[in-house]
Amino acid sequence: MKPVDYFASHSVFRFEDFSLAHREGGRRKPSTTLAVLKQHVRAGHLLRVRRGLYATVPRGVLASEVVVDPFVLASAAAPDAVVAYHGALQFHGKAYSLSRRLQFLTATRAESFEFRGSEFVPVLVPATLRTLPDFGGGVLREFRNRSAVQVTTFERTLVDVLDSPRHGLGWEEIGRSLEAVEFFKLDPLIEYALKLGSATTVAKVGFFLEQHRQQFMVEDHHLDRLRERAPASPVYLDRGKRAPGTLFRKWNLIVPDDVLNHTWDEQL
Repeated sequence: MKPVDYFASHSVFRFEDFSLAHREGGRRKPSTTLAVLKQHVRAGHLLRVRRGLYATVPRGVLASEVVVDPFVLASAAAPDAVVAYHGALQFHGKAYSLSRRLQFLTATRAESFEFRGSEFVPVLVPATLRTLPDFGGGVLREFRNRSAVQVTTFERTLVDVLDSPRHGLGWEEIGRSLEAVEFFKLDPLIEYALKLGSATTVAKVGFFLEQHRQQFMVEDHHLDRLRERAPASPVYLDRGKRAPGTLFRKWNLIVPDDVLNHTWDEQL
């Protein structure tokens, strides 16, 4: 494949992927491939985002002015990258607040990086999920301007932000964002929560669903599946933060008063 043909069909790409296409069965050395990319960067056809990651510059546009889709960029940041957490809420248009921080799941030891004011943050996939297809499921392949984006579903995103609230940008943001979702498929949501293998996360998911039974049409059998795997002794909603709260014995979960009472609503 000619480089220009590859660039025309890939708005963002990694060196490894281009190298496979360019080497044509191994007949070209990696150094030759790298030299070709450097030549196109100098010519203004490509923009080097960081080492091993490039964006294509459309004809007639300056490299300094090219618009790079942050979700496409995050999805290409690692070989297995999946846009997740608050980044997934933004992708689906359900984030209460917009953020320049985009999280992506990966099983590799990727590093965070900044590009044009946005921060791209890798989150290591939990060990229990790394060898499973799609890291345990709940991964969609969507397209933005003909570029593929791997992103978590609403259901997986709900579980993930409850499991790691700092990547959901805090409880207020999580609460307001999740309540804007009209519908959740409860069975895959529960199955994924159980796969994580965290009793605390199971309790968080169960508590959230119970608090929103009517909105999301949650039935007893959904809660029963989660309650079977709830913690044996009380745990805090936020690991390491022992703020005053209420113990919900059904879930053995201590919920801080400000989260329980949605004190942020009082600021409206």
